[in-house]
Amino acid sequence: MSTVVAWWERRQVVLYLAAILLGAAVGMGAPSVAPVLTLAVYPVLALLLFATFLAVPLIEVGRAFRDRRFVGTVLVVNFVVVPVVAWALSRFVADDRALVIGVLLVLLTPCVDYVIVFTGLAGGAKTRLLAAAPLLMLAQVLLLPLYLLLFLGEEAAGLIEIGPFVEALLLLIVAPLAGAAVVQALARRFPAAALLVRVMAGAMVPLMMLTLAVVVGSQIAAVGAQATALLRLVPIYLAFLTIMAVVGLAAGRVARLDVPAVRAVVFSGATRNSLVVLPLALALPATLGLAPLAVVTQTLVELVGMVVFVRLVPWLTPGRKGREPARRD
Repeated sequence: MSTVVAWWERRQVVLYLAAILLGAAVGMGAPSVAPVLTLAVYPVLALLLFATFLAVPLIEVGRAFRDRRFVGTVLVVNFVVVPVVAWALSRFVADDRALVIGVLLVLLTPCVDYVIVFTGLAGGAKTRLLAAAPLLMLAQVLLLPLYLLLFLGEEAAGLIEIGPFVEALLLLIVAPLAGAAVVQALARRFPAAALLVRVMAGAMVPLMMLTLAVVVGSQIAAVGAQATALLRLVPIYLAFLTIMAVVGLAAGRVARLDVPAVRAVVFSGATRNSLVVLPLALALPATLGLAPLAVVTQTLVELVGMVVFVRLVPWLTPGRKGREPARRD
């Protein structure tokens, strides 16, 4: 078993790309499976995050939350720098209200779920990012309507509901985290629970592959049907990834964070909460039907980008890949 785990960990980037291609092939070849795959997105993602949280000693989460310098840097990047970047990039589709709303919806909301997984794969401070996740979720719930009001006016701001954010927080953060806490406690006394911890740790790569395939397969057909209009968004999303990689590196170094924390800041600034804001986009009037597809397009671009980031970010931030102690300043 250890040999198999070592094999797929060495080849994880290639395997992730293969999973994305497989999901695209299934989604385009059999569009009728998209609704089933859509229903599977949250359960598969919750399982992936359960495995991620299980690998994190939960006592470290409490310590990491006191790392004010890291948390402050993540908040500034996501809620001061990102809105400026998002607004500037949205000007390239200012002639299409649906695309503008979709772009702003997704770019203004930082990811709180699979970003933790990708951060860990790149040797980043996933524990500290996990500790910041509830604060990131709360901040985006409060600030998203304000930013939309500022950028789009009262009409757009009134379209946002809090429900999908609460649902995502409970299903993708609270439930997997609570489950991981229970299993970690049981693992100290029961061999079966300890075995589950080891199995889930070894299953991280196939679980990520499954998540990528399901997400891409559930959405690719809808995007393909509007490919001509949505192609305008690809350079915008690629530019966002590039800009935020530079911003994250600069912010982490200005804040004098250690290498794993800098990597975490990069991933937090670059990844967006597309799976959470998609229900918001789907609830928009039919005249804004391209908005949810704009969100989905960002997901597809980002997933490929994250596979690249897993290799690129460690190369840009050479240093020890292992877990670092949380700073307390």
